[in-house]
Amino acid sequence: QELRPKSLDIKQEELGDMVEKEMASTSEAIEDAVRRIEEMMSQARNESSGVKLEVNERILNSCTDLMKAIRLLVTTSTNLQKEIVESGRGAATTQEFYAKNSRWTEGLISASKAVGWGATQLVESADRVVLHTGKYEELIVCSHEIAASTAQLVAASKVKAEKSSRNLARLQECSRNVNEMAANVVASTKSGQEQIEEKDTMDFSGMSLIKLKKEEMETQVKVLELEKRLEGERVRLGELRKQHYGLAGGCEDAPEDGEA
Repeated sequence: QELRPKSLDIKQEELGDMVEKEMASTSEAIEDAVRRIEEMMSQARNESSGVKLEVNERILNSCTDLMKAIRLLVTTSTNLQKEIVESGRGAATTQEFYAKNSRWTEGLISASKAVGWGATQLVESADRVVLHTGKYEELIVCSHEIAASTAQLVAASKVKAEKSSRNLARLQECSRNVNEMAANVVASTKSGQEQIEEKDTMDFSGMSLIKLKKEEMETQVKVLELEKRLEGERVRLGELRKQHYGLAGGCEDAPEDGEA
């Protein structure tokens, strides 16, 4: 019993209800994300000015555009799922169709959860960046995660769709738009980070020759430390991805122990 996949604890007749609940929950998470970003924008205008305000507005605007793109994608995905069920269930009920295609249904549930989680994480990261308590890199990683999770949702929806479906074509267009908006968040975050860091760290006026030399040596040490740490983190990331793909069933063609 302990080794059974957790998804099997869900009765098959409940799968259809879970799909609807997860899609509704995802939509709610996105709406909440849009509201929170609007609140952050208002707070940023009250509490910051100059370069920091410009950077915050640019980042938050790009996050808003991304959320709107995700909202449209989720709506379109829901419409496509309804179309798939209606065209494929025949005399069966909607619940029976979802139960009969339980693996596909579980894929939709998983993908929907990933999209909602990604939206929530993005907003939390944006909030920390605006408050200067978080890292710009977190926002960049969240954007990549959202692009990946929306691709997962499109793939799950596409499996049973008719190739000629207009809703499928719309969903694919929505997916491309999400990718573009996620790339905009990354670009605005990187440019904002450069502006802030340049403003905060590149003012060397008033330093003596001795002080400048000391700063230069300390910076060289940091560069070497960061390069070493970067290499270590890349190795760690590679191992994490191997484990992830293995758990997800993506390593079926990997060599057996001892073959490598």
